[in-house]
Amino acid sequence: MQATTKKSLTALLLGGLGIGITEFVMMGLLEDIARDLGVDIPTAGHLIAAYAAGVVIGAPLLVVIAGKYPPKRILIGLMILFTVFNAFTAFAPGYASLLVSRVLAGLPHGAFFGVGSVVASRLARPGKEAQAISIMFAGLTIANLIGVPLGTYIGHHFTWRYSFTIVVLVGLITLLSLKLWMPDMPAKQAASVKTQLRFFRRREAWLIVGMIAIGTGGLFSWYSYISPLMTKVAGFSESSMTYILMLAGVGMLVGNLLGGRLADLVSPAKASLILLAGMVVALVAQHYLAVYPIASLVMTFILGGIAFALSAPIQILMINTAKGSEMLAASVSQASFNIGNALGAFLGGLPIAMGYGYASPEWVGAAMAACGALFALTFILQQARKSFLPSTPVEILHAPQVASPKIMEEEEPVF
Repeated sequence: MQATTKKSLTALLLGGLGIGITEFVMMGLLEDIARDLGVDIPTAGHLIAAYAAGVVIGAPLLVVIAGKYPPKRILIGLMILFTVFNAFTAFAPGYASLLVSRVLAGLPHGAFFGVGSVVASRLARPGKEAQAISIMFAGLTIANLIGVPLGTYIGHHFTWRYSFTIVVLVGLITLLSLKLWMPDMPAKQAASVKTQLRFFRRREAWLIVGMIAIGTGGLFSWYSYISPLMTKVAGFSESSMTYILMLAGVGMLVGNLLGGRLADLVSPAKASLILLAGMVVALVAQHYLAVYPIASLVMTFILGGIAFALSAPIQILMINTAKGSEMLAASVSQASFNIGNALGAFLGGLPIAMGYGYASPEWVGAAMAACGALFALTFILQQARKSFLPSTPVEILHAPQVASPKIMEEEEPVF
């Protein structure tokens, strides 16, 4: 059983690897794509936003549509869509068709991670759920460490279309591994769509969404502008950025694995609070240390680690809170990550546009992470409060009935 579980989680990891490459390699290929299709770089940048839009739309929609089917069938179906749409990207003849392909390629992203998170938690031993989910998300970190630099290199020296051909190959390998290694599991979620959506009438749901969409936006305020920060402030050459991004990828890989262990150790909510508070401190430190090359490298590793350490704790927190709506809630958390991506990049660019320098997004990121930490703290306090509330009415209901003196007098026999 242990070997079967490892193979199943490896299949999910491979899916995360393919998704990570297609999401992040676009940032390194914008110049090549713009040149090939005859558009400017800002216009090519819309391809990144198109993918994020696909994630936000597809994450809840596909889970709601496919929720009644067994998880293995859902995952295979999503990976078929992922592979086909990325093939469309690789062979898109022009900018308009490429833009459409990026929206379509983003549709299965959040749903795959949402369903995969629930499957990983069901495969894990009790108390090890977050670590199991972190193995799936390790695919994203490996993509940033190896897949994205490799795809960028191939795009620069050959053609960007080959980079997405690699994504298609990873998708095919993932399909085979899901077919062979993923066990058949019964469809657990039989609730109606209306019943599943009731989860989002609860305050806890929106506190978690706020933690993700605003809190993790602090990461993207930093990461979206890491290139000018390291070249224009820290003084590194542009040719060294590949290695700096690989360093951040190593931090992400280590942080992802440690984040799962921390969530299983202290609880997902407390782990999220600790990591969001740590992100605030690290972003402020990076603002002041960016002028020192060695220190800025150390902080790049630390920030990468903190950023991906949050993935498993927040995901398992959403799953544990959304009993009966686990897959839908987990997919919404992935959509929220992409909202955080867009918010962080947009808000982080404002102080740069206002002339405050390339280290100024770190203050925006720290503020966003601090808001996320406040959401996490509010969630913890509310859960603690709710754990005490049931005791009061129960005690009242089960308290011994003491008759009033008047009643006792009436019931006293008369001789």
